[in-house]
Amino acid sequence: MPRPDLTPEPSSRTLRVFAFDPSLATQIDNAGIAEIAVSIPWEPDLQPGPVGEYIEVVDVDPASNLFYPPVDLNDPRILAQDGLPPSESNPQFHQQMVYAVAMATIAHFEQALGRVALWSSHRPNRRVRQFVRRLRIYPHALRDRNAFYSPDKKALLFGYFPTTTRDAHNTPGTLVFTALSHDIVAHETTHALLDGVHPRFNEPVNHDVLAFHEAFSDIVALFQHFAYPGVLRDQIRRTRGDLAGESLLGQLAQQFGRASGRGGALRDALGEVDEATGEWRPRKPSVRALDTTLEPHDRGAILVAAVFGAFLKAYRHRTADLYRIASDGTGVLRAGAIHPDLTHRLATEAEGCAKAILQMCIRAIDYCPPVGITFGDYLRAMLTADVALFPEDSSRFRLAMLESFRQWGIHPEGLRVYSEESLLWPTLAQVLRESADAATECDAAGVLRSLFDATEAATKAPDHDPLNPRPPRIRNFEPWNLEGDRYQTWRGAESNARILWNWLVEGPGKQLAPALGLVVDSWKAPATIFQSETYPGTLAIEVHSVRTAQRRTARGSTVTDLVVEITQRRRGFFDPEVQKRLDSLTPGSPMPPKCDFIHRAGCTLIIDAESRCPSRVRVIRTPGDITDNARFEAVRRFLCEGGLEPANAFEAPQRQLDRREPFALIHRHGDH
Repeated sequence: MPRPDLTPEPSSRTLRVFAFDPSLATQIDNAGIAEIAVSIPWEPDLQPGPVGEYIEVVDVDPASNLFYPPVDLNDPRILAQDGLPPSESNPQFHQQMVYAVAMATIAHFEQALGRVALWSSHRPNRRVRQFVRRLRIYPHALRDRNAFYSPDKKALLFGYFPTTTRDAHNTPGTLVFTALSHDIVAHETTHALLDGVHPRFNEPVNHDVLAFHEAFSDIVALFQHFAYPGVLRDQIRRTRGDLAGESLLGQLAQQFGRASGRGGALRDALGEVDEATGEWRPRKPSVRALDTTLEPHDRGAILVAAVFGAFLKAYRHRTADLYRIASDGTGVLRAGAIHPDLTHRLATEAEGCAKAILQMCIRAIDYCPPVGITFGDYLRAMLTADVALFPEDSSRFRLAMLESFRQWGIHPEGLRVYSEESLLWPTLAQVLRESADAATECDAAGVLRSLFDATEAATKAPDHDPLNPRPPRIRNFEPWNLEGDRYQTWRGAESNARILWNWLVEGPGKQLAPALGLVVDSWKAPATIFQSETYPGTLAIEVHSVRTAQRRTARGSTVTDLVVEITQRRRGFFDPEVQKRLDSLTPGSPMPPKCDFIHRAGCTLIIDAESRCPSRVRVIRTPGDITDNARFEAVRRFLCEGGLEPANAFEAPQRQLDRREPFALIHRHGDH
């Protein structure tokens, strides 16, 4: 009789990678931290490539007409040595590197969001959505000084290029591989993960949208530096605990930046190299910085500086007692190397702060409006998401964010009081009290209960692009978490969207439409707003997703929220006379087959699935509803008058909006 296999399956896989990029391995002072081993979730069915549940590495080099053999990370010889040793010349290590860093980034997102990560759906047309199981990664896709995420291909494409600079850090003719930069891989993976949550954040309708995508990706890449204890202790020792000074922890892509002729890292959250002196200098906060900074990377750097500044404030607050103890109460350390025990304690506090700030930043993307994100919106999202789990703010993370963002001039528009309470997104109960024509709070409680207690959903085809024109009857919301099958999770999100659409459009939820910033009746709306195909005379409402988020509070309890995104669409035309003429037509009149741009408005709802109470529902509305002409004109002016480069009449913005690869465009000068 065969004996049962008593060997437990591993929970994680350890793989060696470059901690930053290969350049550190050639510097004697940094050789000790050049390579690290990262622990990523174990995938039992991992195939050569590697090809797993989330990622498929395809190593084709079109420029050289080569296909490199895929690495098998389950080979016993590779498993025994924690993966292949780091190497610039071994393509199979390049495959291992992109897989390991991408999986580590995914793990951070799943922990913060409380659910499995999904890539954005493939849409061959507006009516069809297709599940994307794996993000493809091409380590040698381009012979170019570029790397980018392709929303169209659902892929990360990394380039490589020869160095032309001759200096202390570069040898002309040697190759630089972007796939070997930990920061660039984490940055591009974050683009893909953010696109899976907010596909409309690729649409530039103000100066902050694309800048936010770049900044958020930088934030994730930066704070992942703090997850590696050996690197962190080394930098704490060198800086004597002063993380506000120049260090590897605040810099991104050193090798790439130097090989590109910048003289230093590609980006630095804390400072920059003075072109005149060649010396690093700290960047001081400026409340006017956003007024004159429009390029996405430069503008995004301001948001990164604000978040990193908040981290430094929290870190100083949590380590002040350690400095007093080590300095006999003066707070000023004596000259010389700091004690190893102090190094360890400071590193522990820095790691804890960085992890909390990173989780705070990622969690906030569920609390953003569905379109037209601004930096001020993101500040509100971070504060609101954190209050939901940690009402007391005992670590002062929210206070640090408030102070740092104010110093950089980042705040929501129309703000009257700059305080935590005033910046939180309102609850449904608060919105109802301020709305004269909406349902009462008591009515809303019953309406919310009906969403969960309904026994079946209607079978009419909703306007949110169903997979099936006549979906089956659905009885309950389908939950999803960190353990569920990702395809079933994706199907569940589609089913949940149908349930909520039926409740909102043809059920009791229609009473809440005004409070949610949604317009239903077409008779008082411009004719350019899209009409419902199911209900003539009614404006279209699109429920994009209903996601489940399971999170653990400070008290140890589990909170389950529904994250709902709802939008409406309006046709936009660059010519104001054309816009005015079409707006004034009778609703339902024939429209031109193609418009110049699509304007969207709507809301995100955060619904406590347990309490189902209006005071536990957050309403995150875009400024103005779909009929708001002032907001619509602001978007049209942005697109026509300099929001998109080059700004010359109507042809330029149309070319920009038609591009299928926005991140390739942003990175066209070698920025990432």
